[in-house]
Amino acid sequence: MPHATTRDDVRIYFEEAGQGTPIIFLHEFAADTTNWEPQMRYFSRGHRCITYSARGYTPSDVPAGEVYTYKHFYTDALAVLDHLGIERAHLVGLSMGAYSSLQIGLNAPERALSMTLAGVGSGSELENLDAWRKQCRANAEQFETLGSAEVAKVTREAPSRIPFLVKDPRGHADFYAALARHDAKGSANTMRGFQGGRPSIYTLTEAIKKAATPALIICGDEDDPCVGASLFLKKHLPAAGLAMFPKSGHVLNLEEPALFNESVERFVTLVEAGRWPVRDPRSLAAH
Repeated sequence: MPHATTRDDVRIYFEEAGQGTPIIFLHEFAADTTNWEPQMRYFSRGHRCITYSARGYTPSDVPAGEVYTYKHFYTDALAVLDHLGIERAHLVGLSMGAYSSLQIGLNAPERALSMTLAGVGSGSELENLDAWRKQCRANAEQFETLGSAEVAKVTREAPSRIPFLVKDPRGHADFYAALARHDAKGSANTMRGFQGGRPSIYTLTEAIKKAATPALIICGDEDDPCVGASLFLKKHLPAAGLAMFPKSGHVLNLEEPALFNESVERFVTLVEAGRWPVRDPRSLAAH
């Protein structure tokens, strides 16, 4: 079973397919390697595609201790690239994976050809940050006491998940059946350490303004926790474009796979052609 080893000796399971310029896919909290399958099949026709399961998500290791910070998560992605001998790659992340992609853009921009930030920024509102972190701690306890199967029953009915259910009941059922099989301890650790401990993106404004990596922000217009954060990133990332998917929620790559693939493909093509410029300062002068 292929795996990369992180700097703190955690084994990260990965899969790859195709040849060409690399694209690495970073999954959300409720997902794992398998949830990028529509993108792995599509983009591997012209690119070298890599996807991996984050620490805490089997068949990757589920380490004990306080080793689930946002820094662990974004450096784990770099460890996979290092293992494969990849210097730079397009980053495509959803939710938790989008946050990690952004952190690479801020802290290791030389590794990122571009970054697609889909469903990014939930829990970032400063006025609700304490409540968000308290809820994350409570969710972690639910994973530990009730198990993943019971937590999945609640998660699948969250407002931003309903558009997926309405459009694709079969896909929605498969997605949450997979969540129900997640390692409960790994999910609890991730919820407590990453979800509940990461800095709000609104506290990173100055660093974000300096991040010139080409960025595509994708948000569902019914994913309320991410709309404001997506607009914020569009405003402050110098080379960002924004795509708003109508009547869409959080699981964008599965809820609208054709639209998602088309949007990312167009973005990557323009970046590789040198046609995704940093925003002209003259366009900012009027604001």
